[in-house]
Amino acid sequence: MDDIADALARVRERIARAAERAQRDPDSIRLVAVSKTKPAEDVRRAYLAGQRDFGENYVQELIEKAAELTDLSDLRWHLVGHLQRNKVKSALDVLSCVHSLDSTRLARELGKRAAALQSERESPERLSVLVEVNVGGESQKSGVAPAELGPLLETIEQEPALRLAGLMAVPPQTPEPAESLPFFEELARLRERHGGAARLPELSMGMTHDLEFAIEAGATIVRVGTAIFGLRNRTIPPE
Repeated sequence: MDDIADALARVRERIARAAERAQRDPDSIRLVAVSKTKPAEDVRRAYLAGQRDFGENYVQELIEKAAELTDLSDLRWHLVGHLQRNKVKSALDVLSCVHSLDSTRLARELGKRAAALQSERESPERLSVLVEVNVGGESQKSGVAPAELGPLLETIEQEPALRLAGLMAVPPQTPEPAESLPFFEELARLRERHGGAARLPELSMGMTHDLEFAIEAGATIVRVGTAIFGLRNRTIPPE
């Protein structure tokens, strides 16, 4: 069996087992395969194994891979890394979802660019966005502070070309996967505090080492890279 296909099968089994323990439907949890630093051919191999949602951290890498894989018409690209406002225009042509919206300025820029794209395409389709919350209060990480979440959500809802889809978090690095659980639970509490699943249907949280605990806390999207594609091939400088 193809190694990526085999790895995907193992990750899906982990998701299914974790969902069973949490008494949840495995189909309620979407797997985003994060292909950062991996070649487009690896994405194609995962696609052939049934994967459709792929995540990238850097806009330029996402655009390059998308251009190589235009024949895969139902492939969905997710931006899971920080998005700079000056990169918005170039990213929107290929994106299905932005997981890392973290400021009102970025929300307005995304809304403006998404509206222009709607007009150009003569399509009512809105861009799905998730708000990244800095649940660990880490100064070196992106994400809105929990206390500032409410106004940002309201700003997004005022942008007709955006669809507020939920919340995302990257917890502090911990030696034990279980230590991520309180941060995942905090994101779930923030969702309940700001309208619940009716307003914020998605919780994007959990990666290779801690996805089981994210699912226990209610994750609807897990973002997995290493367990599918292996260790990163190289380091990409910040954009």
